[in-house]
Amino acid sequence: MKIAVDAMGGDYAPLETVKGAIQALEEMENLSIILVGKKEEIDIELKKYNCNIERISIVDAREVVEMDDDPIIAIKAKKDSSMNRMLELVKSGEADASVSAGNTGALISSSQLKLRRIKGVLRPAITTIFPGKKRDIVLMDVGANSDCRADFINQFATMGSVYYEEMFSIEKPKVGLLNIGSEEGKGNEITRQSYDLLKENKNINFIGNVESRDMMDGEVDVVVTDGFTGNMVLKTAEGVSKFVFSLLKEEINKSFVGKIGALLLKPIFKKMKNKLDSSEYGGALFLGINGISIKAHGNSSSKGIKNAIKVANKFAEDKFIERLTEVMQQD
Repeated sequence: MKIAVDAMGGDYAPLETVKGAIQALEEMENLSIILVGKKEEIDIELKKYNCNIERISIVDAREVVEMDDDPIIAIKAKKDSSMNRMLELVKSGEADASVSAGNTGALISSSQLKLRRIKGVLRPAITTIFPGKKRDIVLMDVGANSDCRADFINQFATMGSVYYEEMFSIEKPKVGLLNIGSEEGKGNEITRQSYDLLKENKNINFIGNVESRDMMDGEVDVVVTDGFTGNMVLKTAEGVSKFVFSLLKEEINKSFVGKIGALLLKPIFKKMKNKLDSSEYGGALFLGINGISIKAHGNSSSKGIKNAIKVANKFAEDKFIERLTEVMQQD
């Protein structure tokens, strides 16, 4: 498999993007990487490693979509950006998948423009993986569609189910609709309309409404909502996690007994941190796009980039787009 990487995308590019690409090459023998971006800067980073040059190449791109750029304007104005060139490689078939930690809005816009939507898909959605009590869950949409219709959310559920089966090899994952109550009839007009459609959707295993406080309890595998709500849930969860660890560290450092206790519990704290670390899960796939476009977190370290490349490689190897296309055309 050949994966195109936006070497200039992200808060720590190209240092961490190149490092992550090298780490991915070291772990996967069947992988080749195309680094897209300013060649002279990429070359400086590559010289730090003793890598196999036969498995890595550079496509020079002279412009960069910055994190604070207006997405639509940047994509149209910066035609020679590393992000645009990366997606063109996927479109032409020169790369099997792509990974970027760059501007989310720009990547959504460029992915739709370059790769188009799968036939039958009304709106693509961004997925993310949440840690759960029994097993990981998938939440979508987390930002692609702030304004949603019920039929969009119904399709999210179908695509999310196919995605979950691919990621975790579990058939008929349980799908829940994020709502303010678990009873049928709860919520606003959109969620009530969505509930009715999901209940009739033969492609999914719909279990009803789920509240945000309960979604990680292990009773649901795929949670669907509009992009505005999903993004709020994601950012709130990240903030709470950060706050809890910060508060715990502060309390531990207040006393000698606390420090001793923390030392004894260090293995447990490490497991918890890994479980809540977004870099462990690689990147978010834009579901519904006719090509593999993976969005890594903007502040990704090399570990996050490496894992995003591994996810992209898995979807490319398993011909996930072909499988999702078949399902969506049956809908």
